[in-house]
Amino acid sequence: MNTTTDRLIELVRSLGLLRPRDLTAQGIPRVSLTRAVRRGDLERVGRGLYRLPGRQVSEHGSLAEVARRVPKGVVCLLSALRFHGLTTQAPFEVWLAIENKALAPKLDYPKLRIVRFSGAALTEGIEEHGVDGVTVRVTAVAKTVADCFKYRNKIGLDVALEALRDAWHAKRMTSDDLWHYAKVCRVANVMRPYLDSLS
Repeated sequence: MNTTTDRLIELVRSLGLLRPRDLTAQGIPRVSLTRAVRRGDLERVGRGLYRLPGRQVSEHGSLAEVARRVPKGVVCLLSALRFHGLTTQAPFEVWLAIENKALAPKLDYPKLRIVRFSGAALTEGIEEHGVDGVTVRVTAVAKTVADCFKYRNKIGLDVALEALRDAWHAKRMTSDDLWHYAKVCRVANVMRPYLDSLS
């Protein structure tokens, strides 16, 4: 192996998933990516995304792929519920929050369900988790529950209620956190009767 290949493999190890644009800062020519795939040193996961061959992928691997392709996006709603283990639903698309005026990303796979957030609704209550070596931004449990009430017409009130009950009984959030995010998402009045029923 030459030093360029060594540097390329080391870069993929550190990032988990590699995009061709990641090579520029390291001074690695893009042609080395093609050669590494031909030799079997790397495998192509999808358009513009590469990883080490045989690398184990977790059940949340699609979230890692989305995070590398849309670094400013935040995993939310049904995908965040699934990530936190708070739903029996298995969404076939990744629910992703982006800034209100941002261009919607276009991915062949995994399929995206774009939700537009703005202000504090986009910036507050975000956690960073490592998934398959990639940092994934996901809404926190209390923020996810509040978001579910905000988007109850899209995902269903039954899903929002299930998330609220499961998160509350599992003690995954405090009432203060939940109330804070209910105000951030402007659904405090909608959530009040359901919160009162839990107390």
